[in-house]
Order: sequence, then structure tokens, then C-alpha cells
Amino acid sequence: MPTLAAAPAPPVAPARTPAARRPRTRAAALSALITLIAVCGADAVAGVIPLGPLQRHTRSINDLGNQFIPFHAHLWDLLHGRAEGGLLLNWQSGYGTSFLPDLGTYLSSPFALLVGVFPRDRIDLAVYVITVLKTAAAAVAMTVLLLALRPAVRHRWAAGVLGASYALCGWSVLEATYNPMWLDGLIAFPLLCLVGHWARGRRRPVLGPLVVALAWTANFYTAYMATIGAGLVLLLLLYVDPALDGRARVRAVLVAGRSVAIGIGLSAPVLFTVYLGTQHAHPGWVREFAPVSWPDYLARTLPGTYSFSSPAVFLGTGALLLAGALAFHRAVPRRERYAWSGLALAVALSFQWKPTHLAWHAFVTPNGSPYRQTFVLCGILVIAAWICLSYGVPGRRALLGGGGVVALIAAGAAFSELISAWTYPLLALGVAAVVGGLLLARRGRRGLTIAALALLAGAQIAQAGVTQAYGDRERAARMDGYPAWGSAHTERAALASEAADWPASRTDPGQRQITNNDPLLLGGEGGAYYSSLTPEVLNRTMTALGGGWTSRGRALQSLDNPVTDAIFAVGARVRVEGKDGAPGLVRAAATPPLVTLRAAGPPPAYGTNPFRNQELLLGARVYTTRTLAQGCPAGTDIFLWAPDHFGTARLGGGPAVEMRGGAPSRRAPLIPFGTSAGPGRASHVTLSPADRAAELGCLDRAALARAVDRLRAAGAARVSVSDSSIRAELRGDGAGGTAVFAMPRIAGWTCRVDGGGFAPAGDYLGLTSVSLPAGAQVVECGFRPPGLRSGAAVSALAALTLLTLHLWPRLRRHRGR
Repeated sequence: MPTLAAAPAPPVAPARTPAARRPRTRAAALSALITLIAVCGADAVAGVIPLGPLQRHTRSINDLGNQFIPFHAHLWDLLHGRAEGGLLLNWQSGYGTSFLPDLGTYLSSPFALLVGVFPRDRIDLAVYVITVLKTAAAAVAMTVLLLALRPAVRHRWAAGVLGASYALCGWSVLEATYNPMWLDGLIAFPLLCLVGHWARGRRRPVLGPLVVALAWTANFYTAYMATIGAGLVLLLLLYVDPALDGRARVRAVLVAGRSVAIGIGLSAPVLFTVYLGTQHAHPGWVREFAPVSWPDYLARTLPGTYSFSSPAVFLGTGALLLAGALAFHRAVPRRERYAWSGLALAVALSFQWKPTHLAWHAFVTPNGSPYRQTFVLCGILVIAAWICLSYGVPGRRALLGGGGVVALIAAGAAFSELISAWTYPLLALGVAAVVGGLLLARRGRRGLTIAALALLAGAQIAQAGVTQAYGDRERAARMDGYPAWGSAHTERAALASEAADWPASRTDPGQRQITNNDPLLLGGEGGAYYSSLTPEVLNRTMTALGGGWTSRGRALQSLDNPVTDAIFAVGARVRVEGKDGAPGLVRAAATPPLVTLRAAGPPPAYGTNPFRNQELLLGARVYTTRTLAQGCPAGTDIFLWAPDHFGTARLGGGPAVEMRGGAPSRRAPLIPFGTSAGPGRASHVTLSPADRAAELGCLDRAALARAVDRLRAAGAARVSVSDSSIRAELRGDGAGGTAVFAMPRIAGWTCRVDGGGFAPAGDYLGLTSVSLPAGAQVVECGFRPPGLRSGAAVSALAALTLLTLHLWPRLRRHRGR
């Protein structure tokens, strides 16, 4: 079959007439439509909440339900003026934590603002809509890029199909779908490639840096990978462009580098605070890189496969076949077809070599899915597919070559256990549909072109839809799930709202969690907090006090204990009795204020026993410690400390309480078992399996009440808080001492006394403190996350540079006139 003649190289600057824009607009709309049909259709068929008549599976899998949805709920509260705290400080989580780094990590995408238009109890639906819209936006962005690189006269509609194949790649529908902030990187890659394309033609010197700034602000993590990929694409474009000499190529690289530098500089307030936030965060899990097996790697390019730890390169048969056919398509200039094929192969191989693998991830192997850069490879393959098609529909030789590439991949993947019953049937049907569609498209008649579009788009929708539905089912079976908003959420949120008394006291939504971020999701000002930026000082303090955690210390749990409630001024908490009991509200008889006084002198140091550590921070002896065999004296409250126990605990013949301890991944908190009835088996705690390291703390409620009265008597007379500060009016008895604030001493707190100068706050057993002179009347502290000031300075310099770039040509023209 003869091939079409090579199309002439397009001009760098595309036509800007309305007539020229209409086909591109239609192609972009087509890509968004295909994406929406595939994503929503797959979720509906899989019965994923909130779609489908049979809603069997929650979407809130893993960190989506545990982190991202609660953070979006907090953003909803901020937008509606209902949050405790502001952009700099979050008063609701971990007894007061920095918020701007979390905002920059999870919520800085412009799409996140859409949560504000949904009802709060439909926050799950809001995040789902944002996810779908991001995916469609990635399809549109890729379509625009493809038509900018090669605005083919014929078959522009195919750019829409390929744009959708990029947005529906396996990385997107299987991994980023429950990490919605990663989808900003999916959008960023084609946009950053456009910035490089503009630099090649010396166009849009102002818009380019703004696009970079938007990408890096929306999600710096994936923007870093997208920037590397876009840089490789730019270098290839400069290499294959025969119209450019050496000076022009160097100039284009410098212009692109300038755009990237200015754009990153504009996003510095977010980047600096996030970077320094990670320096103060509790360290996560450090993994050693191990390359995936080649059969598994090849299998992930095919439909109907799922794995958490291999690169999901699935694109759909159309893009894969065309990318494979590029090297055999003689209508494409030799340098261009070999360069694109070589780049795709080099990027694919870079995933398997440790030095390049680390370079893709800023030299740290990620905790969790280790191939987070896969979307860049998917984008390069789609661009290669479009380069192939833009020079004309491949002929028989090229199609046979591309089919041979697909056949080799399929044969190598046959040795992988990741192949499902859907994989090869979908692959075969896809090959048939794509080849048929391409042959029909060659004839050029309108009716046949429509049929070709139906075949190619239908194959893409079917393969991507089945792959996503298969992934929905596999994720639900393999990972922890969290329920969508329901009656349990409503009841607990209502109880937390009923007890609200901030800042006179805190309200904790409870130790029996729906998520690890219940204070954000349900309201209140509790101790639970889960983030990649969980402060090390908060983990260290809560661990010393007997707190529990998961995710290797980054997901801190609330501690249901009256002593720590007194320390952190928790006046009420939601408690669920029994496995399926209704939630109830438990109020403290009396609560110290948020700011209390301790005697002057050097602060004490924590030991290894949580009961003694609580007493140190409280300033009074309230516990008697016993072994399990001894039990607790009558009338005392029983607390079990067995941080590494994985099993059950039972008081006498009462119900079994599940405990999930075991370092280094998990730690069980102190468990309350009610009031001891005195000697006898009914007051003994038994563990299954046995744990000799367990210990009992027997709390004297009367001693605790006396300690609380002392703290109240010496504490602040009045406490007021703002979005990022706290102010306490002292009783002014002239004694001096140390003011201790019921909030962790995270980096960023500065304090002053009686209107003096601000100085870094002190640390009293992990809490914020200030040394008071005799007769002090007012102490106040303000919070500014580390890196904000320097980031703002860099951003201002970048903005000034961008403004100069915008105004300088106009000034030169004015002087010339």
C-alpha cells in the first residue's frame, strides 16, 4: 500500500484566524468528551460511589479518604468562613499545626476551589467532580500541544483521540485518580511542553513564566517531573528542526530556562514553606529502589492490568500502535522518527536504572507507588504517535512494523502474573478497531472519516473504561476504604458542633475514627492529624504521652485520656461505646485554659513511661502504675499501655478491644477501660496473645481534679485567638515563671511579653512556652511558617523580572520613535 507524501514542515507560529481555531477547538472538545465518557462510564459500571445504580465500592481508598477528602473539607470551611484557623495555621488538627505547607501540597490547584460550590456533606462528590475535570483538562491540554507541534491539515480530529488517550493512561485512571493532586502534573506536562515550544519561536515571554508558575504552584511534586520531561521534549524539537542553527538553539534553551526560573520564583512562597515543612516533618518510610520485572513492565502497557508497584504505561491500542509505527513511517523525516522513538525508549529504560530513577523523584525513592513519573513517558509516547499520524496515515509497511512492536510487547507480557482475563481480548479488539479506523481514514471521504473516528474513539473508551473499572475493583479489594459522607459523619459532626467552645476549650471528635483527619472532616480541635508534613515535634510529644499512630508515625490518633485532655484543654469529646454503638458526648468537669503557668526553672525531660510523662507535663502525680496481674485499686480509672500489641485486650469478662500496634508501622495508644471495681478477675486486663511488656496506669480522679484546679487558678484569665496568633491576659500576681501554651512547639512560633519584641518561642516538653518576668500582664504569640518571608522576597524579585520583560520592549520602541 503506498504511503502519502510527506507533509511540509509547519511554520512555528500557527494561524490565529477564527477559522483556523475552530478545528482545534473541536478536537479539544472531542478529547474532553471521550475522557468524560470513559471515566464516568467506567465508575458507573464498577458501582463506584457516587455513580452507578449499584454503588458497591467507595472511591475513598487509602489516602484519598484518609487525607485528601478531609483536607478539601477544611478548604470548604475556609472558603465559607467556618474553619478554625486560616491559610497559615490550622487550629483544628494536632492541637495546632502549620497549614500553608499542607495547602501547597494538597490544595493549591485552582480546581480545588470548586469544592466551595458543593454542599459540605457532598464533599466526596465535589472531589470526584474535581478529579474528572482535571482529567478532561489534561486531555484538552495535550490536544492543544499536539496541534501546536504539528497542525496537520487533515485528521485534526485524531489529535483529540490521542489527547484523550494521554488523559486516560493507566497512570491516570489507576493511580492518580485517588491522588487527585497528581493530576495537576498530568495537565502540567503538555502545558510546559507548550512553554518550550513558545521559547523555540521566541513567543509569549510573559505567558510562559506564568504557566510555569501555575504548574509549580498547583502541585510542585509532579511539576518537577513534568519539567524534566518538557525539557527533554524541547531538546528533541530543537534537534530535529532543520531551520534552526546553533545560535538559535542555544537562545531557545536560554529563553525556556528563563521562563522556568521566573515561574518557579513566582511560586516560591509555596515551595519554600513546603520544603522547610518537610525538613521539620516526621520522616517517612525510606525504600530501597528495586526495578520491576520486564514482563510486568510490558504488561502494564496493555489494558486490563493493575499493580501498585509497576509503571502503568497503558495508553490504548491506537496510541501504542502509532508510536510503534513511527520508526517505520517513511513519510516522516528520518531524524525526526528516530529521535522520537529513541527518546521514548530512553525514558522507558530510565525507570529501571537507580540513578535515573532517583533523578525523576528528586533523589528520594517515594514511599508507596515508586513510578510516579510514568505520566511523562505516556505523554512522550502520545506525542510520538501524533508525529507519526500528522505526516499522513501510516501505510502497510509502517502498520506492520507498529503491529510487530505491539506483538512483541504482548508476547513479553505473557510471562507476567498481572495479565487478567480482559487483557488480550481487549488488545485484539483494539488492534482490529484501530487498524480498521486508520484504513478508513486514509480514504478521506466524510462518511468514512466519521466511521474511522467512531472506531478509534470507541476502542479508546472501551479499553480505558474496562481498565479503570478493573482497577476500581482491585483497589477496593487490596486497600483500606473509608465511607462516603453518611449518617455517622452527620451525627459526630453535630455533636462536635454542639460542644464547640473554642478558644475557651477544645472539642475532640473522638478516638474512634472515621479517618485520621476527623478534626478537619467533622469539626472540632482534636489531636488527630495525618499528613506528609506531620511535625516531628508533634509525633515525639504525643508518643511520649502514650499516643498511637499509623503510617510510620505520620498519622497521629486522638488520645482518649483525661490527663492529656486537661493538658491540651479538651473540654468535650465524642466517644463511641462498643463496636457499633451510637456516638455520645463526654464533657470534662473542668478544663484549664489554653495558657497555663509553671514554676520558673529549666524544663523537665521526658522518660520512657507515658504515665510519668503525662504527670511531668501536668505538674502533679495522678497515676499508680501496676502490672496486668496486679490490676488497679478500686475507684481508679484503668488505662492499658501496650504500644506494640497486635491483638485484643479484655477487662474481666467484658468485650474485647482491638489493638493494632507493632513498630515501626503502627503504635497502639493508651486504652481506657473504665473504673476498677477492686480486687478480683473482673478488674484484670488480659491480652491475646499475651504481652509481658504491657503495663497498667491507675488514674486517681480526685488527684487529677486538684491538679486541674491549680492550673485553672494560675492560668490565663482570658485567652483570644486569631487565624495565626494567640493572646493571653495573665492574672498578674507578680510570680513570673513559664507560660505554657496547649499547642505543639512547631517551627514558626514567635512570642512577646507586654508588648515587647518578638522572639522565638521556647519548648516545654514539646509545647510552646514563654519565660515570664515578674509582674507580666500579657503574653502573645504569632505564627509564620518558615520560608514564607524568604519565599515572598524571591517571588517579588521574579515578578519584577517578569514585569521588566513585559515593559522593556515597549520602552525600546518608544525610545526609537
